[in-house]
Amino acid sequence: MTTTGNLTQLGTKVETPASPELAILETVPFARTDGPPAIVRFTCPEFTSLCPVTGQPDFAHIVIDYAPDELLVESKSLKLFMTSFRNHGAFHEDCTVAIGKRVVEATKPLWLRIAGYWYPRGGIPIDVFWQTGTPPEGAWLPETGVAPYRGRG
Repeated sequence: MTTTGNLTQLGTKVETPASPELAILETVPFARTDGPPAIVRFTCPEFTSLCPVTGQPDFAHIVIDYAPDELLVESKSLKLFMTSFRNHGAFHEDCTVAIGKRVVEATKPLWLRIAGYWYPRGGIPIDVFWQTGTPPEGAWLPETGVAPYRGRG
């Protein structure tokens, strides 16, 4: 679910949604300026979800970069959405892509990419990347800042 402009969560006490499907992503207007598009980054270094088979927790460092068009995702609603995955069972790939698709649905950005750096389970780290298309011309796209998993180094 998405709401635009009429913020219901910011500045109020809100319980964590029971599931990502019940989470509400709210947006606020964005006034684009001339020149290259802005890139907005959200990082969630302590993301958790559940393995859909074992019910054990999975942990990831999620990085979302997007070039807003007319809407920004409101950060508290994004935090609540991300937290709603704590009791959600899904594979790493499904969680990562679902987050990206929900932000795209809410904001209709010029472009979005998401990187999910999942910590090892069973000895194998899984990194998941998804984007909506070609990055906008002239936009500055920094590296995600997350190093590949190297164990104890």
